[in-house]
Amino acid sequence: MPPMPANRGPQGPSTVDKLKMGAMMGGTVGVIIGFIFGTVNIFRYGAGTHGVMRTLGQYMLGSGATFGFFMSIGSVIRTDASPIAVEAFARAQRRPFIMPAQQGGYRSRSQ
Repeated sequence: MPPMPANRGPQGPSTVDKLKMGAMMGGTVGVIIGFIFGTVNIFRYGAGTHGVMRTLGQYMLGSGATFGFFMSIGSVIRTDASPIAVEAFARAQRRPFIMPAQQGGYRSRSQ
């Protein structure tokens, strides 16, 4: 068995880092979508008794929290790789092996 290399190279982000990154991305997208939908609903139906800013903030906060939660869970699920998937990815990254052409050519399927 070969010895372990002294420097294994740069390590990728941990699962917790990916959870936080997914929550930040999802929260940002959710806040933007909440702003768009909240603005449209305020224009269509009015702000109600709470006023424009509080109603819009509720749309933005609710949408951002929901989408951020699901995006963080999705990013953690995506990082859990099975050994089969890791091996398939490693095989896809190596150089292709090209076989030399046969001298006799190819046979047709009817033979």
